[in-house]
Amino acid sequence: MKTLTAIFFLLHVALFASATVIHVGKDFPVQQIQAAIRQAKNGDTVMVHGGWYKEGNLLIDKPLVLLGINRPVLDGQKKFEVVSIKADRVVLDGFRIQGSGYATLEDPCAIKVYDSNEVTLSNNILDDNFFGIYIQYGKNCIVKNNQILAYGTEEQQIGNGIHCWKSDSLQIIGNTISGHRDGIYFEFVSNSVIWRNCAHHNIRYGLHFMFSNDDAYITNIFRHNGAGVAVMFSKNVKMFDNLFEENWGDAAYGLLLKEINDSYIFGNRFVSNTSGIFMDGTNRVKVEKNVFENNGWGMKIQASCNDNEVVANNFLGNTFDISTNGTLVLNTFNGNYWDKYEGYDLDKNNIGDVPFHPLSIFSVIVENNPPAMLLFRSFIVTLLDKSEKLIPTLTPDNFIDKTPLMRSLEL
Repeated sequence: MKTLTAIFFLLHVALFASATVIHVGKDFPVQQIQAAIRQAKNGDTVMVHGGWYKEGNLLIDKPLVLLGINRPVLDGQKKFEVVSIKADRVVLDGFRIQGSGYATLEDPCAIKVYDSNEVTLSNNILDDNFFGIYIQYGKNCIVKNNQILAYGTEEQQIGNGIHCWKSDSLQIIGNTISGHRDGIYFEFVSNSVIWRNCAHHNIRYGLHFMFSNDDAYITNIFRHNGAGVAVMFSKNVKMFDNLFEENWGDAAYGLLLKEINDSYIFGNRFVSNTSGIFMDGTNRVKVEKNVFENNGWGMKIQASCNDNEVVANNFLGNTFDISTNGTLVLNTFNGNYWDKYEGYDLDKNNIGDVPFHPLSIFSVIVENNPPAMLLFRSFIVTLLDKSEKLIPTLTPDNFIDKTPLMRSLEL
């Protein structure tokens, strides 16, 4: 952390050669942060030394670097938005920010960025706030290596950990978020990346996309949330190398795709979720080299989905690998490994000589009659599924993987 702080400081000095440093704390002439901000000129650095600061709402309205030394505490006393940033090129690093006000109309936050560009928020601890970090109309902002904690129990009573609205070219990197409504929320956000974050034990979603195009989320962990990730009404979204784990509930899933087009899901692990992926109204989405392991359903693909490709994935230990609510299949399955496949490989090329029907008749029955799940593992259900695989009657003939693999892929 000290190295990163030093880098920020050196970059800032290079940008503002005439910048000065103002020290804030009980052992210095300036003892209030807001007074130091008023005194500072554009490009100055305000070093805030360890202490407990209860100054209400801090307004940063000029390009500054605010560095916390020995983790000073900014306390909103459950009354105020703690830090409001209304200037470009602000750096806020090394603080503990806690106790924002709670209000459902104004959305008070630990840190709120208003219509500003090139703001960096890094290495902060945000504890027990209504919203953690809120960026609106921001561009080229960085949110990095923050711990964002809250203790919400009902989604109506708590805001989001990192909330971004109508912004562009954001970088959300290396943050840990828990106890909020949604861990990370994007609405009308484009050309942005979400990388190496951990969102766990949030009430609704670990990550929630709405109307956000041309974004990527990579190498994140979404664990023990109400549901892992929801990507809705968006296009050109890249989802690479994430872990979706232990997202359980009646309407829970690792990943929900709702009205998504032209996107790519690659190299992810879906482990122990009610449904690994739930797809509804998705078109031209490629699902490649993912692992679906020990889920209730590996994938639920609704009849509203078209031209999606499921290729080179591992399906291991799922109760049901695939489920659907229709009979018309306009999606393709090729070269996947299914641990339920019982075919043979006479030419030893690791491709089964008999196509695999991943859709079991019992999964179709359960989709339409959930109480039927009580009969799962009964002899009659096993016999029914075996018979359907030999002579398909109720499952779609074209719901097949023509080239199933005999051995799982090393992913």
